[in-house]
Amino acid sequence: MKTKITMAALLLLAAPGYAQAEFSQDQIDKGRYLAKAGNCLACHSAVGSTDFAGGLPMETPIGTVYSTNITPDVKTGIGAYTYADFSAAVRDGVAKQGHRLYPAMPYPSYTKVSDDDMRALYAFFMKAVPAVEKANRDSDIPWPLSIRWPLASWNALYVDSGRFQPTSGQDEQWNRGAYLVEGLGHCGSCHTPRGLGYQEKATRFADGADFLAGANIDGWHAKDLRGGTGAGLGRWSEADIVRFLKTGRTDSTAAFGGMVEVISHSTQHLADADLSAMAVYLKSLSPSKGSDMAIGATDTTFAALKAGDYAKPGATAYMEYCASCHRPDGHGAPRIYPSLAANSAILSADPTSLIRVTLDGGHMASTGAEPFAFAMPAFDRLSNGAVAEILTFVRSSWGSQAGTVTAKQVDKVRAISVAAKERLGIAPLALAKLPEGVLPFNPPADTAMPVGEKGEMIRLGQRLLTDTKHLLPDNVGAGMNCTNCHMNGGKAPVGGAFYGSSPTFPQFNGRAGREVTLKERVNGCMMRSMNGKPLKPDSKEMTAIIAYFDWLSEGIPKGAKIAGRGIGNRDLKLVPDPVNGKTVYDAKCAICHGDNGQGLKDARNEFIFPPLWGDESFNIGAGMARTFTAAAFVLNNMPIAWGTHWPLGQGKALSEQEAVDVSEYFTHQPRPDFAGKVNDWANGKKPRDARY
Repeated sequence: MKTKITMAALLLLAAPGYAQAEFSQDQIDKGRYLAKAGNCLACHSAVGSTDFAGGLPMETPIGTVYSTNITPDVKTGIGAYTYADFSAAVRDGVAKQGHRLYPAMPYPSYTKVSDDDMRALYAFFMKAVPAVEKANRDSDIPWPLSIRWPLASWNALYVDSGRFQPTSGQDEQWNRGAYLVEGLGHCGSCHTPRGLGYQEKATRFADGADFLAGANIDGWHAKDLRGGTGAGLGRWSEADIVRFLKTGRTDSTAAFGGMVEVISHSTQHLADADLSAMAVYLKSLSPSKGSDMAIGATDTTFAALKAGDYAKPGATAYMEYCASCHRPDGHGAPRIYPSLAANSAILSADPTSLIRVTLDGGHMASTGAEPFAFAMPAFDRLSNGAVAEILTFVRSSWGSQAGTVTAKQVDKVRAISVAAKERLGIAPLALAKLPEGVLPFNPPADTAMPVGEKGEMIRLGQRLLTDTKHLLPDNVGAGMNCTNCHMNGGKAPVGGAFYGSSPTFPQFNGRAGREVTLKERVNGCMMRSMNGKPLKPDSKEMTAIIAYFDWLSEGIPKGAKIAGRGIGNRDLKLVPDPVNGKTVYDAKCAICHGDNGQGLKDARNEFIFPPLWGDESFNIGAGMARTFTAAAFVLNNMPIAWGTHWPLGQGKALSEQEAVDVSEYFTHQPRPDFAGKVNDWANGKKPRDARY
């Protein structure tokens, strides 16, 4: 997501006639580092174009401006710029031809950059950046707003020109952090509120509590970076800030929106000493007015959700759409799913970013330290009222009291989101055309469950499938829930869907060698995938599970073909390579399932992600213990947070060969035996990938 005021210079330029000095390699290398600190790449590189060649559209309150070519091309770039021209453009907002630059270029911050650093930047752009001939595009700002000479008055009123001056009484580290945050990093360009003249209300530490107090920009809310315990950084340690800027995530939060690009192009490349200096500086800022917020110690939300109490508005939808990742306790998973409990972005008085990321989704930053970028799916298909209800639930749960979100607020942000997608040429997700006679995959929403006794039984069945280990401890021997393999409550296409399952039973089962009922199929999973004991066929629990299956299948005739049933096709001709499978596992699976397949547990010793082998995993009689069955599931569903479209489990993070290789690897690791295996495949035709 590109923001209208971001981390690079907007230089509207170019004329012939230039002179360049000779530069040392050290100076060029320093300039390269400083260009990353200033994030010049983000604005001056349009999608699909050459680095620094410009052309990126950036929205301003008066129209669209386009970033310019800052490669050293003499004709269309800055090759004709002398050092004085370069400095005047970057630090003073004056182009070589003498016209003023629009303040989308953050020269109010760059004015603080030292002479030595400015010369190094000039050396880098003139000597290390390849020249690209690409003409600049005029802005779309209409006349008379496009007239530039009034900008001189704007600068006189609002720009505090001059180089950075260290603050007395602060040590060298603090001042280094101030120089980076206030200057090249120009954090205030996004995170500081603006006045009537669209000027930053403050540009430095000495200007008071408006500086970095949070601001709306391009349909997002850039968070408060001051010391408040609510929306600010009061609950962040210096180490948290350093880790966030280096990796784009901490154990409890992750970058989204425009901050993903800041981290990807800029802060991940900074030296640890500079990141630490920035953290020291940011942690010294006093709280913004009203930004401190107490978080209640009693977590009534988690207790209610675990007990199946979804009476609070938004709870049902949260459990359907959010809990798979952020979990009933709101704590997510370290480095993978951000925590919603006590998250400073959730606690902001302005919910704009929370609404926007819910509607648009997005990917985490992919960095050298954390290369695997998990995704947040977009929920733009939900109504404004549904989104508002879910987010109000989130902002008022797990001890937080951040206020309501209204449908009107969602509608306003949705309009901005739609306009941004149109500018970027992002079309709505097209529905695939189905073959004749195939029904679309369209399970009902949980909010459509009936009320009364019937609804209570359906809800219990759903809970038994999603919280199996907790609710059926006497029947489950593994650390598994049914929905570890049947994605999104059995509502995901090619994710082992329960949707439409009831009309398919009784059905012939090759492993049993006979026709089986749906209850028998459930108990087969209990004994194999759960490594446990069967439910009594007439028990309340079995009755509830079947009630949930039946509800999901209402209106579907027997024998109907439904798109997305099953777990997808598999290519049995592929030859598994377990050695490569371990390589794939270590790179793309271990972050969730553990280096030794042990899964990932929370502070209560409950599994967030299931074990793939070992004593707490499924046994050798489970379907998932077969290479090609596992490969089809992995190919189409793993990792769970990969795609930005609902439902979770979009898959395709691996090739078919990689899916087969990694499945061969993990299915052949040690796991519990299954005594009943002696009765399997009584009619012969045992699959070649069976473990016994």
